[in-house]
Amino acid sequence: MPPTTTASSGQQPGKSGRKKGRRARLIVLVLVLALVGAVAYGGYWSVSTVRASFPQTKGSIELDGLSGPVDVKRDSYGIPQIYASSDADLFMAQGYVQAQDRFYEMDVRRHMTSGRLSEMFGKGQVDDDEFLRTLGWDRVAKKEYDTKLSASTKKYLQAYAKGVNAYLQGKNGKDISLEYAALGFENDYKPEKWTPVDSVAWLKAMAWDLRGNMQDEIDRALMTSRLGPKQIADLYPEYPYSRNQAIVQEGQYNELTRTFEQNGSSQENGLSGTGTSTGGTGTSTGGTGTSTGGTGTSTGGTGTSTGGTATGTSASSSTASALQSQLSGLYNVLDDVPTAVGVNGQGIGSNSWVVAGSHTITGAPLLANDPHLSASLPSVWYQMGLHCRSVSSKCQYDVSGYTFAGMPGVVIGHNAKIAWGMTNSGVDVTDLYLEKLSGDGYLYDGRTKPFTTREETIKVAGGASKKIVVRETNNGPLLSDRYDELVKVGKKATVDNAAPDRGDGYGVALRWTALDPGTSMDAVFAMDKASNWSDFREAAALFDVPSQNLVYADAENIGYTLPGRIPIRAKGDTGAIPAPGWDPKYAWTGKYIEQDELPYEYNPERGYIVTANQAVIDKDKYPYTLTTDWGYGTRSQRITDLIEQKIKGGGKISTDDMRQMQLDNSSEIAKLLVPKLLKIDVEDKEVRQAQELLEGWDYTQDADSAAAAYFNAVWRNILKLAFGNKLPKELRVKGQCLWVDPVNTTGPADQTDKVRECGQRDADQAQPDGGDRWFEVVRKLMDDENSDWWKTPKGVGDRPAATDRDGLFKRAMIDARWELTAKLGKDIDTWSWGRLHRLFLKNQTMGLEGPGFLQYMLNRGPWKLSGGEATVNATGWNAAGGYGVVWVPSMRMVVNLGDLDKSKWINLTGASGHAYSAHYTDQTGKWVKGELLDWSFSDQAVDKSTTDSLVLKP
Repeated sequence: MPPTTTASSGQQPGKSGRKKGRRARLIVLVLVLALVGAVAYGGYWSVSTVRASFPQTKGSIELDGLSGPVDVKRDSYGIPQIYASSDADLFMAQGYVQAQDRFYEMDVRRHMTSGRLSEMFGKGQVDDDEFLRTLGWDRVAKKEYDTKLSASTKKYLQAYAKGVNAYLQGKNGKDISLEYAALGFENDYKPEKWTPVDSVAWLKAMAWDLRGNMQDEIDRALMTSRLGPKQIADLYPEYPYSRNQAIVQEGQYNELTRTFEQNGSSQENGLSGTGTSTGGTGTSTGGTGTSTGGTGTSTGGTGTSTGGTATGTSASSSTASALQSQLSGLYNVLDDVPTAVGVNGQGIGSNSWVVAGSHTITGAPLLANDPHLSASLPSVWYQMGLHCRSVSSKCQYDVSGYTFAGMPGVVIGHNAKIAWGMTNSGVDVTDLYLEKLSGDGYLYDGRTKPFTTREETIKVAGGASKKIVVRETNNGPLLSDRYDELVKVGKKATVDNAAPDRGDGYGVALRWTALDPGTSMDAVFAMDKASNWSDFREAAALFDVPSQNLVYADAENIGYTLPGRIPIRAKGDTGAIPAPGWDPKYAWTGKYIEQDELPYEYNPERGYIVTANQAVIDKDKYPYTLTTDWGYGTRSQRITDLIEQKIKGGGKISTDDMRQMQLDNSSEIAKLLVPKLLKIDVEDKEVRQAQELLEGWDYTQDADSAAAAYFNAVWRNILKLAFGNKLPKELRVKGQCLWVDPVNTTGPADQTDKVRECGQRDADQAQPDGGDRWFEVVRKLMDDENSDWWKTPKGVGDRPAATDRDGLFKRAMIDARWELTAKLGKDIDTWSWGRLHRLFLKNQTMGLEGPGFLQYMLNRGPWKLSGGEATVNATGWNAAGGYGVVWVPSMRMVVNLGDLDKSKWINLTGASGHAYSAHYTDQTGKWVKGELLDWSFSDQAVDKSTTDSLVLKP
């Protein structure tokens, strides 16, 4: 029977929320007026339709399955704190409450992870579903649930599902969410029951967006059509270990290294010092005695003839050309996969750091975290507290923090004893393999092996179902089966005598740790109840996918550990470029780095630990290759410098100091370039006027800064002129067309000899994106004033050609002046960075592709933001595509281990997924300003902040 309620079902703000509630009611009335003409899309929507899905937050509700009463206490921002007397009741209530606020989001997520978006959104999602079925996230999640997870974890997942289903009982579409009414599901949509596997599968989506270097792997291969090994190496410089500190500096790796040295470890284990290296160029040299090479091509405007590279020991330049086209097609497929928590693996970063009590005002550690993810509405995070009234063997949890709607437990946060944060480690856990296919199977070690196959049926709303066959090799599923162009190109590929003949061409398969069942769900619950460093390390060992940097603090100690299932490859660093799947030397060994061999630190002498996607450990101090594609350490080093400045100045760090560090807007690339830009003689008085903005600028990218606007425009144009215009079309922005020298041109060409090529990549995914890899590229070229990279032809009108560094910088300053004139006006007094750098929050379904009026109602913004790319306040933008905000600090938190009630937190949006709830985006304004909310934890603090109380009764 449906849950029984004893209070009105509408959301009821307390005293502090009454003004907010009145505003929400006014918005509802405006909404109704706006929807009068919407009959054709979703029918007439009344006030009752809009408010029908708002959750009940006061009174009581009877739920079958509870063993005792559960209290749900919400503060003025709608953030719930749940109190129960058993684990099962706690997680059942979590499922119920999250479904109250976010079920539509949860439902879309489970349709995405299972490759069933077409069931909700029709034939336009069939291609996405085909690809997602090929990956098979839900199949892996089911295996994980059946074979890997502990009995207690299964019970928690079952209890959570029971809570979600209690919420769904007796409800139709309009009772759940406004979006269902818009989809036409108002009367006939009956959501399926939630299952434990639906929750587990969400971890696969998270792992996909945090999967590591697959995009770099593709991009390096795509570059080979126009760039040679030296040029590609220029664009993927080595990590600057001497300038930007690695995470682990005083940890356990020294002992581990000595052990390996004493044991005489071999190249077969993929250890460093074996003569196998990539140098970031996509070329495997040394150690094997085999080198790869290729033919020359010239790049537009450089006049430089360069060599191309190939894949594997047996591939030729023609193979590289075919591979370049194949991977371009693969990129298109990957780019279309719905984003779960990031920009399809691009630009995802995060900051976290922890400071020991010896350096803090309170005398206890402080821990900060702000994961950088795609801006989504609602936010990917859901704030919540899960409290046992009395912690015991029957009820083991007292934890608060950030959760994922659709998954039980707390992912990031603190309990009564410890706190933890996460950043993406970026370790290499994915490899792409070229596969030689035939009708009978695929080639491996000189023999044809049969595919592993399965048939999938995709149901389509309003259309006929579609059946597909998924084929897998020993290296994983064939991604190329999902894109016809990959098959066509593969059939045309030419290869040399050392490689398999072309036959039916090459396919592309994916090897990825997340496609094997794991124990990450166990890790979430283990961390939530850990009480010390030893408990935490044991919990972290279960967190196999995705690999994350985990920072830790308790009242007296700080620490860091790197968990994850990280493969040991038979042939060194296979993961830098696509590998030949037919060669056993490139296969994974089936072995992974042991957890007690992974780097960690505990109470380092320096008194702090910083992680911001930089190198985990110096490559010369650790025997395994974790990846060659780290973030380049710009953010991490700036955080380190800010901490050191405070410590060396004799000061103690406060909670607010940690918050201020999170908001640091300093541009490290500006510090390098502005002194050079100010020395350039500019004749045009309008350009000189813009140049003068940089005089005395402190390199801070505040939203109201005209200097920041102009500098970032100059930086964008430097990248475009020096690099962007010389990259292959597959990496450039879609629709941006250039006249370039044809491939294989060996010398300077007249304009009549050039060909017109248009970019093919979405603006927020194109290169050069302007991140700190490009900071390092430019830094290394600064002293080479006559490098070919600085050469660029004459532009439109009187835009001068450039033959050296300062000539290109001057051209970039001119182009930037007139670009901003077009965007912001001629009067530079009206310029500001925030006018260019704006955040739009878009509902992740119909807010992206629905009718314009519906997008208007579901989306919010814009907001003018400070910060920028590779700043600590990492409001990321893609320099190839424009200035708009692409990813953001998705939340911010500072945990005070001296007094947990003095901790602070904020979410990007709000607790609610209901578009006209008062809590849809009620935290965004404070987030933009860099403010944090009080984070109540103790019973007394929670009671003081409570505005709405709901009792769930058995």
